[in-house]
Amino acid sequence: MLGFNLRLKDTLKLSSGRALLLGNEAIARGAIEAGIGVAAAYPGTPSSEIIGSLSTVANELGIYVEWSTNEKVAFEVAYAAAISGVRALTAMKHVGLNVAADPLMSSAYTGVEAGFVIVTADDPYMWSSQNEQDNRWYGLHAFIPVLEPSNPNEAKKLIMYAYEISEKFKHPIILRSTTRISHSRMPIELGPIPKNIRREGVFSRDRKRFVLVPVNARRNKEKIVRLWEEFKKEFSNSLFNLVEGDGRKVIVASGTSYTYVKEAITTYGISNKVKILKLSTVVPLPKDLMLKHLSEADEVLVVEEVDPVIEFQIKELIVSEGLNVRVHGKDLLGMPFEMNMARVIKALNKFLGAQLNLPEPIDLSDVPKVPPRPPTLCPGCPYRPLYYKLKAINQREGLDIIYSGDIGCYSLGVNPPFETQDIIIEMGGSIGLANGFAHATKQMPIAIIGDSTFFHAGLPPLVNALYNNAPMVVIVLDNLTTAMTGHQPHPGTGVTATGKPTRRVLIEDIVRGMGIEFVKVIDPFNMKEFEETYLNAIKYVKEKGKPAVIVSRRSCALIAVSKALRSGFELPKYVVDRERCIGCGICYNVFACPAIRPTEGKKASIDPELCIGCGACVDVCPVKAIKPVKEFDKVRWESFWR
Repeated sequence: MLGFNLRLKDTLKLSSGRALLLGNEAIARGAIEAGIGVAAAYPGTPSSEIIGSLSTVANELGIYVEWSTNEKVAFEVAYAAAISGVRALTAMKHVGLNVAADPLMSSAYTGVEAGFVIVTADDPYMWSSQNEQDNRWYGLHAFIPVLEPSNPNEAKKLIMYAYEISEKFKHPIILRSTTRISHSRMPIELGPIPKNIRREGVFSRDRKRFVLVPVNARRNKEKIVRLWEEFKKEFSNSLFNLVEGDGRKVIVASGTSYTYVKEAITTYGISNKVKILKLSTVVPLPKDLMLKHLSEADEVLVVEEVDPVIEFQIKELIVSEGLNVRVHGKDLLGMPFEMNMARVIKALNKFLGAQLNLPEPIDLSDVPKVPPRPPTLCPGCPYRPLYYKLKAINQREGLDIIYSGDIGCYSLGVNPPFETQDIIIEMGGSIGLANGFAHATKQMPIAIIGDSTFFHAGLPPLVNALYNNAPMVVIVLDNLTTAMTGHQPHPGTGVTATGKPTRRVLIEDIVRGMGIEFVKVIDPFNMKEFEETYLNAIKYVKEKGKPAVIVSRRSCALIAVSKALRSGFELPKYVVDRERCIGCGICYNVFACPAIRPTEGKKASIDPELCIGCGACVDVCPVKAIKPVKEFDKVRWESFWR
């Protein structure tokens, strides 16, 4: 097995053996071994590393990989390749599939020519998401089969199987990962990479198939229903579905839930009391396989994450076949959040009438308590001075504001002391909701949206605001990257997923092209400039009853610092003059820079390990007590932030 620092790119010359890979890298490796020619996605945790890792090997393998403007576009790019005879992949986090749902539903009606796999990375417990939706429902809704791995190694094998059956039935396939699968590491069994990957295909016209006017769609729907029964037969013979043990009490489990069940059964030595049916083909259920074991069962426990998707299908099957089997699932396990050992053991006790004891909690009484670390904006983050000034202006002017927020790093503005996010729903929702607030209230909507999010879902609601004269101020926070998901490029960066230079799309050009009259670009570190621009925007919106747009542009601090260090530039450092400091606390309480903390007498102190030298605190200090440790090249330092 290779080292712990291995990345997908390091495995390209390997056609056997094992490598320690992240789950998402394992999925990418499986797609490569399956011979994909096109891959497209919009970044979203926990899915980002799939396309991120593919982008690092795309040029060497000769495959096309892109970060698309949103999930719908990504889906359509990959789908077009698949109907042209090129194996394709699209990947997205669970909520991203909502954005791509329109073409998803139709893709089942047309089918594909080459293998087409849609990876949905679900997020049980909402570690980095606004909801916990279970995308296996999409499979039932769209008549698209769903496969679910129980670990990263199986994920790699299962996606290869997905391409086989996708091509066999000429139908799209969904692979459902979860945060635990995507972000776990495991030794992955490597196989050969095809030498001649098909990168280009040919689209053959078939209007009865691909033109989904009603008369054609009706015919295609009948085909889907027949095909659904074929998938049930195929999955009944799939080697990815396993039967373990024996008995009239049956546990049906899928995904990571299976690993908890297996561990519990093994740990407590009760393998002889139950039969385990481990499913990897979860939609539709393997009908013949299920009927065989359900007909031999008295009672069934379904262990799955998050919703009762398998449980629902089993109950339907039992009723339709007239079986006399009692089914348990969410009644014993509960509905929300991730599965864990404690939930499984409690359910097994009720299901088996056992007295399994929960593992003793580890005694941590003698371990020093870790100080709380609430999520906060990074030192040097360009959002901090803007939020600081935005709140101060609105309070001073007595403005009745609705902060209509969006998905991104800037969502942290909801926390004290800024509290500049009143509602966060979904990508692009800031401007969309502001449209409604503008017409339904007398308050002033301030829509705050990031650069990547603006390209993703901000354009249509902004057009709507212009068309319907919705009075609002839109602030686009342009930090020149998709920061929250790992610094992926977007149309405003001028770089593609594989690092090639391309046309840079400026947000202000798009907005002006729409016809919006008030469009200003500011530097958030120039707080005086922002205040003047913001007040003018408020005045314009009140007088004209139209939307105004402010583009706040400064690089993410992590990127700026990285550029500076790579060039050999010594980062500037700042220090507090304790003689001048009056202990007002503005810098650490109101501006809330994590690199500044109070000391004796409430006087401020700057942590040299945390300070990156952005200098934003200099203008915040009312007595000018903050100054650089030594002189530095300000012009060159500033160049790294552009």
